[in-house]
Order: sequence, then C-alpha cells, then structure tokens
Amino acid sequence: MQGWHKGMKRGLTRYGDEEFALYLRKAFIKAMGYSDDALARPVIGIANTYSDYNACHATAPKLVEAVKRGVMLAGGLPMEFPTISLHESFAFPTSMYFRNLMAMDTEEMIGALPMDSVVLIGGCDKTVPAQLMAAASADVPAIQLVTGPMLSGTVEDQRVGACTDCRRFWGDYRGGRIDADKINQIEGRLVPTAGTCGVMGTASTMACMTEALGMMLPGGATIPAVAADRLRHAELAGQRAMTLAKEGLRPSQIMTPAAFENALRVLLAVGGSTNGIVHLAAMAGRLGIEIDMAAFDRLGNTTPVLVDLKPTGQFYMDDLHRAGGMAPILRALKPLLNLDCLTVTGRTLGDEIADMPAAFPQDVVRPLDKPIYSGAGIAFLRGNLAGDGAIIKQSACTPELLKHTGPAMVFDSLEDLANRIDDPDLEVTADSVLVLRNAGPKGAPGMPEAGYIPIPKKLAKKGVKDMVRISDCRMSGTAFGAIVLHASPEAAIGGPLALVETGDIVCLDVPARKLDMLVDGTEIDRRRAAWTPPATTHADRGYKKLYMDQVNQAGEGVDFNFMTQRPYTAKTPQG
Repeated sequence: MQGWHKGMKRGLTRYGDEEFALYLRKAFIKAMGYSDDALARPVIGIANTYSDYNACHATAPKLVEAVKRGVMLAGGLPMEFPTISLHESFAFPTSMYFRNLMAMDTEEMIGALPMDSVVLIGGCDKTVPAQLMAAASADVPAIQLVTGPMLSGTVEDQRVGACTDCRRFWGDYRGGRIDADKINQIEGRLVPTAGTCGVMGTASTMACMTEALGMMLPGGATIPAVAADRLRHAELAGQRAMTLAKEGLRPSQIMTPAAFENALRVLLAVGGSTNGIVHLAAMAGRLGIEIDMAAFDRLGNTTPVLVDLKPTGQFYMDDLHRAGGMAPILRALKPLLNLDCLTVTGRTLGDEIADMPAAFPQDVVRPLDKPIYSGAGIAFLRGNLAGDGAIIKQSACTPELLKHTGPAMVFDSLEDLANRIDDPDLEVTADSVLVLRNAGPKGAPGMPEAGYIPIPKKLAKKGVKDMVRISDCRMSGTAFGAIVLHASPEAAIGGPLALVETGDIVCLDVPARKLDMLVDGTEIDRRRAAWTPPATTHADRGYKKLYMDQVNQAGEGVDFNFMTQRPYTAKTPQG
C-alpha cells in the first residue's frame, strides 16, 4: 500500500514539505464544499466508468450514489473519480486493444489519489478484467461492483436478448430467411434495457468468476442492472469498502492460486466465455501466477456444464438470477472448490456458501450428476497449427463437427475476410475449414472478436449454419459454433497459422485435443523460412507503439510484458 498515511494524508504530492502539501490539498478540496469533519474520515475511492457511449454502464451514476450512501452510512468519505469507459461495440479497432490502457489508467489513479480502499464499477466485458488487473497491481483494498445484466425482451412471440440472439438473427438475415424490415425491427428490440449482455457472454462470465474469486460481495453477479436490488447491493459494497479500509484486506490476499482455480471451475460450470481464460491469465499474471492450460483442460474431466443458459443452453441471465444466482452453482460445485479461500467479506468461500439462502426447485442450474453438458465446456487443443495451444468452446459446437477433416480456405486479414467471404466464386463447401490469420494480439491489432467468421453467403443461403473455423483472434462469449480460437503463437509473429495455405487439409479432433494441418514437416520448414512479418505490426509512436512493443500472447493474457510479474511464482490450477 502506497504512502505512510491514511485518508487525505495518503500519497501527498511531493513539494519537499509534507505539511505544505497537506495544507494545499485541503485548501483546494475545501472548494468542493467539504468540512474538516468529512476530510478527517477514511477516504473511499469510487471508479466511475459512465459514458454516453456505453449502454452497459448507463446505470453507473445511480450505482455511484448508492455506493456513496453506503460509505457515508459506515462513516467514511466517498470520492468519485473517472476512468476510461470501454464498450465492445464502440471502440476501434476493438475494446480489447484498450483493456490494458484502462487497467493502467485505473491502477495509476488508485495510486495517485488519496484513498484507503476503492470500489470498482464495471460491466462491459473488458472493463471488469481491466479493473481487477489494476486492483491486483495496486494492491489497495478493493471491491468489484458490476453494473449487472440487461433484462430479456421479445420480438413478436420470441424471447430475445443480446447478444446470442443478435448473431442468430443476423445469420438468418445473411441466409435470406428474414428481410431488411424484419432485421430492423429486431435491432430495436434486442437490447431492451441498460446493462450487460443478458446471456452467458464474457460480461456475465466475468461477473460469475469474480464472485467465485472472492472479489465481489455474495449475490452480486446476477442481479439485473435495472433492479432495485442492484442499488442495495451497491450500498452494501460501499459499506464493506469502508470496513476493508480499516481491516487492510488486500486483493493479493484474496486473488490466490487456489481462488483462481475456483474461478476456472466456475468458468467451466457456467458454460462461460472463452474470453474468460484470457482475462484470468492477465489478472493472475499481475500477481505472478501462471494459468496452466493443460491442467485447466483436465479440470473439465470433473467439471461439467451445469447452467442452462445461452449460448450453450436456452435461458437468460434474468432466469439465472430468479433461480438463485451464484448460490445454486457454488452449492453444486462445493465438493470441487477450495473452500478456505478468503473473500472480500473477510470470510472464507466455504463460510459464504454455508450461509447462502436455502435451495429451492428451479430448472436453470443442474446438479453435478445431471449436467446440461457432461464434458468440459472449453477444450484446450495442441498440434502443428497451434504450437502453444488453441481453445474451442465445445459445448456450443455442432456435435458432428467436433471431429472434422477438410480443406483450408485461408483469409490473410480482417480486410481480406470482408472482401472475399461473400464472393459467389469463393471455392468453399460446407466441408471447408475457414482460417483467419493476422487477427491476434499484434496482427489486428487487439485480438478482436472476429473468430465468429461468418458463413459464406452462398452457403448460408443453402442452409449451412455451422462450419469449422480457426483463427488467432477471439470470439464474443455470446457466440456459438465449431470455432477454434486463440491459436498461438499468432500468425503475425510467425506462428503456425502463418504457414497454412488454401487447400491444405486440416484435421480437428476435439476428443483427442488435436489441431493439425496434414502437411509434410519439410514443406512446413520451407514455408517458415520464406515467411516475413506483416507491415501492419509496425508502429512509430503513441499507444500503438507501446502496445506492439509490449503485448504478449493469449496464454499470458494479452497483457503488457512489463505489467506481468515474472518470473511466475505459482501455477494454477493444481493437478
């Protein structure tokens, strides 16, 4: 923890005269109308990520007020401060490109401003990991508050919610099954309220994992954004932040290897987003903890998908909340969890599970012995197309495509994909394997959510709804299909995807955890010797230069090398 003092005396600006620094600070802050009594109290920072561009965070002002109320009820002084606000649909080239910038912004503000603890308000999927990365590095007492999921809506007689249904309807539009008037009607109904995506996308996945990790008050992951309970939860977060300031319980004491293993278990059990792995790796890396992907894959042997939510199942986040939220999930997983992990409450996860409301009949969360999907939701693949690995959300795949062999159709960039995917002369069939490269951390840049490669229009019109697709980028947690992601090392730094050519036979075998191109090793060596890096990875100035010089690969969380604590001192999960 930075500084020797508390409250307004914490982290004084350096003028060479500490008393003068405090005098000057108080003189200016009194212009905001604060009394000496207020300024003598512990200071609780509140990170406000509101933006007119960000519908996921539309309720942030009300949450800030509720947190302030909780802090003041507990006798503290709440101090709101702004940080970067990220929304997936409103960030070019992609919000992931700016996640690390948001993490740096948040960390530096926590260190620069006087605060004895901090409440982090985030929602849209890159904001929560950015805030927790910051919390891990700053290591000031912190508590995460999410904005919460939107409510589901309706289009005629169909229940809908962003963003799994966004993709389903868009696929119907591309395939000619619905017209322009219909898609425009749907566009106005898909996001009926403020809040994050109402399915088990990355935002919901991060919320669930954060509660399991112990950095959120119990019950906070699933409360709808527009519910009164969300405001009451925010008030409690403010009260607890005040207590954290007195106790000094730090994120590094909560975010341990065992706690990250709990979060990984929950990721599998909820049928969560593949992005969750990247974000957890970045968060853990800030603390010198390495995510062991092979061990994570083995967790799937004992951790089936228990939650019947889109895109893996049929329900929405408001259904999960009515079913009890995280309580039935954690109760079902209890035999598999590390129960002695500390949480932000100051109690262990086991203590919190024991005090959860009693179980009641519901259809959303299954028991451990009657899962919605018996295998692991996410599988880790190796082979000559992914030297350091790739992942696939097998629970959201067409089963027949889990073992597939077909010829590659290679797209060299996002631009190449956009220009050619709907060409009526594109030589593809339903058996083709669509390969997108140079779309990873450096190649795009920013590792965008482009892995959900659209079905070529000429095939979509014939009724093809899924194909094997491989890329070095990410996919939205709301998406579905036989989609291999995070192929690493990425093509832009000479990874295996850089060497595959159109027509090469590609073999995907998810049960065997294999991803290969059936090309002779000598030929692969010849292609590697002839490879040159794409010009797009060069940058002379600004944030792009920092990003290109320092960003690491998917397995390390796509964080900056200088922000990752090395050498790693621990691995998770164990076994």
